[in-house]
Amino acid sequence: MLALPVTATIICKNEEDCIGACLASLADCAEIVVVDSGSNDRTLAIVEDFAARGFPVNLIRRDWPGYARQKQFALEQARQDWVLSIDADEWLDADLRADLPRLLEAPPEVGGWRLPRVLTLYGETEPPPPAVKPDHILRLVRGGRARFDESVLVHEGLVVEGEIRDAQNGLLRHERGLRLDAQLPKEILYARLKAEQRIAAGKKPSVLKLVFNPPMYFFRIFVLRRVYLCGAPGFIHALTGAIYSFIAEALHFQMAREKKKNSKKAFPV
Repeated sequence: MLALPVTATIICKNEEDCIGACLASLADCAEIVVVDSGSNDRTLAIVEDFAARGFPVNLIRRDWPGYARQKQFALEQARQDWVLSIDADEWLDADLRADLPRLLEAPPEVGGWRLPRVLTLYGETEPPPPAVKPDHILRLVRGGRARFDESVLVHEGLVVEGEIRDAQNGLLRHERGLRLDAQLPKEILYARLKAEQRIAAGKKPSVLKLVFNPPMYFFRIFVLRRVYLCGAPGFIHALTGAIYSFIAEALHFQMAREKKKNSKKAFPV
């Protein structure tokens, strides 16, 4: 079988538990760009083992400049007609792999595809029930017609020239379900970056958002996306998202207060 004209791009650091499954699911790609920012576990050994087995891996070591800038750098290394941006803790299931050739035959006006992604929750071994609505995330784009917005500090996304469509077959599996004491520090980091991004953009905090965004976040995940079908793990997942939302709004509020206070100190009347 001929390799598909796709470059898969991965950024990573200390991903020994999951990067193997990610790389194995990319066997049909003509190129795999892995940008590592200082792994000191077995991540590099696993990547090098896949390269030794014939996988078309281009391993690059590069210091960490931030999420969007690292992903943009990886994107710029791609040499194929299409680029698949995938996280180290994600992998393509068999149905999505089988559907890739059809997606690549999209007419020229299509600049990218949103792929359906589901998260395997902590303590579970299978994806959520089919009735749970997956996220559709823009991950498959035409080379030369997409970029990452490097001003975005967290939850970075691709910006594409052309029409964007939703893929319907298969799943992009997100396989690292962390226990809450391991997940919360990540949520705090993401919330801080989100707040810093808003401050840098000159956005003012909102008491209404502080009060209403967290429960709305929970409702959107638990009810609208039907994560309630996952039972207790689904409730924990939705509430964790609400906690992230609350921390992001609260930090925005506090950082704005600090900035105003420091501004008065710097320019006393």
